[in-house]
Amino acid sequence: MPALSPPASTVPLPSRPLLTADTAASLLAAHQQGAQHWHGSLDLGRSQGQALLEDGSWQWQGHRYPYPQRCRDRTVYWFDGQDWEPVSRYAGSLIKLVPTEWGVPTFEIDGIKMLPTSKESPLEDARRKVALVQPQGKVVLDTCGGLGYFAACCLDAGAASIHSFEKNESVLWLRTLNPWSPDPEAVENGGRLRLVHADVAQAIGTLADASFDVLLHDPPRFGIAGELYSQSFYDQLARVLRRGGRLFHYTGTPNRLTSGRDVPREVCRRLEKAGFSARPELDGVLAQRR
Repeated sequence: MPALSPPASTVPLPSRPLLTADTAASLLAAHQQGAQHWHGSLDLGRSQGQALLEDGSWQWQGHRYPYPQRCRDRTVYWFDGQDWEPVSRYAGSLIKLVPTEWGVPTFEIDGIKMLPTSKESPLEDARRKVALVQPQGKVVLDTCGGLGYFAACCLDAGAASIHSFEKNESVLWLRTLNPWSPDPEAVENGGRLRLVHADVAQAIGTLADASFDVLLHDPPRFGIAGELYSQSFYDQLARVLRRGGRLFHYTGTPNRLTSGRDVPREVCRRLEKAGFSARPELDGVLAQRR
């Protein structure tokens, strides 16, 4: 069999194919049926392409790969130069890229889904929330960048610049493999996206007063990152946002009967105390700096 080429380290990350259980099964079925080519998406639905099928290996975009042996459901696979491996990392918590029926993936931390996907793609969900803060021509603070879908929607909406923080190094690694995550270095983004590996709970104290027009706050759930729901943090959000600026704060919709808490209402009260007008909106809180 011809040598697999080139090694993973020499193939740009965005050029590497990604497999799910469905795409792997389709690719193998085409090969077993004697087809010479396979047509489909190898970037989670972002584009369509053609793979050349050979005995023992297949080619895509000029690079050769082995056929996958077994792919599990709810898992995205990448080729690490030796074999097909899940797009996941364990560093105290298992962080994993998870495919969806919409193509655009979500991610999980220890099995807890971080983005809503039941009714629409996580990118479209982000787009509806970003529209509430009207970022066109504005300077945006994205506190908890995640896979970058808020930032991607701000770029599409014509934001002047986006300053995005992400605390988790493994999530940043997921972004390098996720074709739907915006690349700060991409020419088409014009240098408007700045992505910083830092804990916003600490870094926000270094930001200048009234330096942002719009805030997007998408923290992990309260039980994981309570400091990002604290009065002191909301006071800092008020300090860095210009008067009249808008904030969307994702809270989710926890069951008040089982949790014993009304998190959106609690958030509204704290934001009001910090200097915002606030009300529940979608699955979070929409606020405006007074």
